[in-house]
Amino acid sequence: MTVKVLNHRVEGAPSAPPLLLGPSLGTSLALWDGVAPELSAGHRVVRWDLPGHGGSAADLIGPGATVGDLAALVLDLADTLGIDRFAYAGVSLGGAVGLHLAVHRPERLTSLAVLCSSAHFGGEAPWRERAERVRREGLGWLVESADARWFTAGYSDPRLVRDHREADPEAYAACCDALAAFDLRDRLADIAVPTLAVAGREDPATPPAHLREITDAVPGATLVELPRASHLAPAQCPRAVLTALRAQLDGPPASGASVRREVLGDAHVDRAQARQTPFTARFQDFISRYAWGEIWTDPTLSRRERSMITLTALVAQGHHDELALHVRAARRNGLTPDEIGAVLLQSAVYCGVPAANSAFAVAQRVLAEEERTGEERTAG
Repeated sequence: MTVKVLNHRVEGAPSAPPLLLGPSLGTSLALWDGVAPELSAGHRVVRWDLPGHGGSAADLIGPGATVGDLAALVLDLADTLGIDRFAYAGVSLGGAVGLHLAVHRPERLTSLAVLCSSAHFGGEAPWRERAERVRREGLGWLVESADARWFTAGYSDPRLVRDHREADPEAYAACCDALAAFDLRDRLADIAVPTLAVAGREDPATPPAHLREITDAVPGATLVELPRASHLAPAQCPRAVLTALRAQLDGPPASGASVRREVLGDAHVDRAQARQTPFTARFQDFISRYAWGEIWTDPTLSRRERSMITLTALVAQGHHDELALHVRAARRNGLTPDEIGAVLLQSAVYCGVPAANSAFAVAQRVLAEEERTGEERTAG
């Protein structure tokens, strides 16, 4: 029997850590257009459509649906894609789905981000009334107020407004039923997965107080408030949302300055900083943040391995001053003189004998200086 699953789009390498992105009521997976492609550089990103929205079938849910029903559809999608555990981020109703999963199926989540959402949505009656009117009149009357409900004054996203207009009224009303019945306030303290809440300061639907309620109750949760953002923050403020999600998914950036000192030594870094001018300041910041704060801190390779690669690259390019610096760094990273020699010999095969010849001269000088320094310390 074939399981009917939510319409979805997958981006990123199949082997990358999975990340599922949930939409807001009335929108489609296009809500994440400004964020998902960037996140897919390091994650297998799966964004999905609510029933009756975008490309998802309307009959996946019916009257009286619950957020639990939507969460079950998300798990069916994950199972179909062979995804066991995943990070999750969702907006509004999509965020409620994430909260439900964190409470009821925490073993499936590695982390949770709740954007412009709530543990409850203002009481049951307004959502029951909206569902009844949508079933009776369709969505036209709601579409007229979409910009005011979703964005700050003067901003619009025609694609999302069109998705709102084209949503199936019965499925939309069923999603309203789900919001009407949703209230997890008494279970927030049970959430144990790392949790981020993102609030738009100008969001009329789920004001920052709703997100503060979540972070006050969930142990260790983090709150980020976005100025000049309303209810659909990923569409209106994609860069700010991307920054918040990257910090949640990848952790805080490592201290590039401290790693640089550990590898190259205090003396070298002190000299580089002493020579810094307003003209070179941005380059020095780039080196510390990118080379040392992101590349050298990546745990995929050890520092020993990174030293070997760096030595080979410098031999190939003939950067002898940098080579001397990184021979010293290689010693700090645990390479013996014999191992450094073996790297240079390997380089002779692939980078050329003349390049390796010069590299051996540089390395021999540096290692001799190191030996003399060691002898002087011993004698002292």
